[in-house]
Amino acid sequence: MASKNSEFIPLQIAVLTVSDSRTAADDSSGDYLVSALTEAGHHLADRALCADNLFRVRAQVSDWIADEAVQVVLVNGGTGFNEQNRVPEAVGVLFERTVQGFGEMFRQLSFAEIKGSAMQSRALAGLANRTLIFCLPGSTGACQLGWEQLIREQLDARTKPCNFVSHL
Repeated sequence: MASKNSEFIPLQIAVLTVSDSRTAADDSSGDYLVSALTEAGHHLADRALCADNLFRVRAQVSDWIADEAVQVVLVNGGTGFNEQNRVPEAVGVLFERTVQGFGEMFRQLSFAEIKGSAMQSRALAGLANRTLIFCLPGSTGACQLGWEQLIREQLDARTKPCNFVSHL
């Protein structure tokens, strides 16, 4: 619920697609996130695509955490239970504070669509160096679910009783 007493504050958001098969030409999930964040009034700070390699993912996210101009990072892909999906291991260790409720709520919302398969999602979020990081599955539907149901309002300073903007 948005309060009428505060103003919208546009944030600088970076988008990382983690995939061994996608290219910039067919990155529909990354395209969706860029479109959604700009339509909401935020700014695209940077965008990258990298293979699901623990150290490449960690390096890219670390660069953005260290960049004072980046306030939020949206990672899509690499959160499944398959052995090659390494985003939680790459990114989770960077968190100073974990947003426990994000993964829990994402799986709860996913259950309505994909039933018990939702338990294999390792979606996660946390805060590092005043940078908020959300890690979503790579499907466009999962990115839509995460953005529309959880992330968008929490990146709006007008959302009450609380939002993440004051932590950035």
